[in-house]
Amino acid sequence: MSNDEAPHDSSSSALDHNRAAWDRKVKQRDRFARPANDEDFRDPLALVDRWGWLGGSVVGQRILCLGAGGGRQGPLYAAAGAVVTVVDISPAQLELDRQVAAERRLALTTVEASMDDLSMLGTADFDVIIHPVSTCYVPDLRPVYAEIARLLGNGGLYISQHKTPTSLQTDIRRSPGGYELIEPYYRRGPLPPVAGSRHREEGTLEYLHRWEDLIGLLCRTGFVIEDLIEPLHAKEEAEADSFADRCRYVAPYVRIKARRVGQTAQQESRGSLWLPGS
Repeated sequence: MSNDEAPHDSSSSALDHNRAAWDRKVKQRDRFARPANDEDFRDPLALVDRWGWLGGSVVGQRILCLGAGGGRQGPLYAAAGAVVTVVDISPAQLELDRQVAAERRLALTTVEASMDDLSMLGTADFDVIIHPVSTCYVPDLRPVYAEIARLLGNGGLYISQHKTPTSLQTDIRRSPGGYELIEPYYRRGPLPPVAGSRHREEGTLEYLHRWEDLIGLLCRTGFVIEDLIEPLHAKEEAEADSFADRCRYVAPYVRIKARRVGQTAQQESRGSLWLPGS
């Protein structure tokens, strides 16, 4: 059976697999399971908002750090003055957030949940949702975006970063002509396992989401895109097969600033919220 014909894994099985994988990564001190250090806390907002999308201050803002456990994102936003909730599927990742918060006397709330089911959180509970790279771990973006739309009030800000579909298609090793596409764009099911790649997380189930999913679906779910950046990781003199060399050919990530729209002044005054399909 070819990769694009592989059976589609259920959300629950992917959730269980990836929860266990990230718990293991905490024990292994993976690069994405290392808490923020003293230097990071010198100017936390400048570090997490280098493009200035948050307007220079998050004091008092209700921020949801989604799929963002690991002792970094949540504590840094809390140190910048935000009222922070961190959601992650990995209890071990969330424990890192609690440890950092306790050590630095920061207040934050942790919730163990999947990004496609946030029913324990209230409608329009947040002003900002920060979503680091993690949508690749769910098979379907539709429930994820629907939940994000529900949780943000009118004008709320959604800042997300994703692995680009092209990067997930591309080989990790360089051929004589560059880096080749080895995975189909139109596919079902998770990507094949990988080893020795900084562009993928070994041991996890990852899914390729097309641009129609990442951008088009976001717009159809009640958001307007205000900015889009491809963070630069390329280095001109990088060694072949290295992360930085591959980034010269393929942008690994895309970062999106989107605004929640669609709620009328009348709806807002009644305390109701427009949702897609309503």
